[in-house]
Amino acid sequence: MGVLNVTPDSFSDGGLWLDAGGAVAHGLRMVEEGAHVIDVGGESTRPGADPVDAEEELRRVLPVIEALAPHTRVSIDTRKAEVAEAALAAGASLLNDVSASLAPVAKAAGAGWVAMHMQGEPRTMQQDPTYDDVVADVRAFLVERAQSAGVDEVWIDPGIGFGKTMEHNLTLLSHLDALVGTGYPVVVGTSRKSFLGRLTGGAPAADRVEASVATAAWAMSRGAAMVRVHDVAPTVAAARLLEGRSGPSSGVA
Repeated sequence: MGVLNVTPDSFSDGGLWLDAGGAVAHGLRMVEEGAHVIDVGGESTRPGADPVDAEEELRRVLPVIEALAPHTRVSIDTRKAEVAEAALAAGASLLNDVSASLAPVAKAAGAGWVAMHMQGEPRTMQQDPTYDDVVADVRAFLVERAQSAGVDEVWIDPGIGFGKTMEHNLTLLSHLDALVGTGYPVVVGTSRKSFLGRLTGGAPAADRVEASVATAAWAMSRGAAMVRVHDVAPTVAAARLLEGRSGPSSGVA
């Protein structure tokens, strides 16, 4: 899943793809590099981000989705039902839902749904996140949402970096089997996130490619069905190495 943020303030690529033409070109480039899905978002969900009104979010994402949908599978990354409905009508076929609350929208549209775990909301989620048992808590939340969704195509995402400390993130990555074992396909997004910067001596977001690929490869090796990334080409190369080791039926997406 290639990340395409049509925003001015996303933590890694904010402002790079605000122009619809540039965003579409970048999306097509990621498809050429091997992305199976392009994830279009018009509202940053980085820690501390302010919300965007639906009208502005739609203005950002709809032209991009309409242009990309004939060429590849498109997902819409949003927390708003109004935006999700319009994006799915415009050609998106997967709803990447960081709020894990929009299953009825996906069901009504016959679309796929990614339920992600987030403690709190973007403006406050990194203010002392706590869990009794982060793996058990996240697993229970996602299974409950998935089972009650009524959607044919359900993916689950542990929400790395969304209301989690570095230790929580690493624990979830170390215990991905607990999520894979649910039977729902697992999406993992570690790409360029701040905990990788801390692990690599303070590297800025653009310099976290190696760490991003390493954690994506780890996730795939532990059974993740899809990884959400900014750097498609090196991640695809890592996926192909894994397929060479485990065979072409490994199912890595």
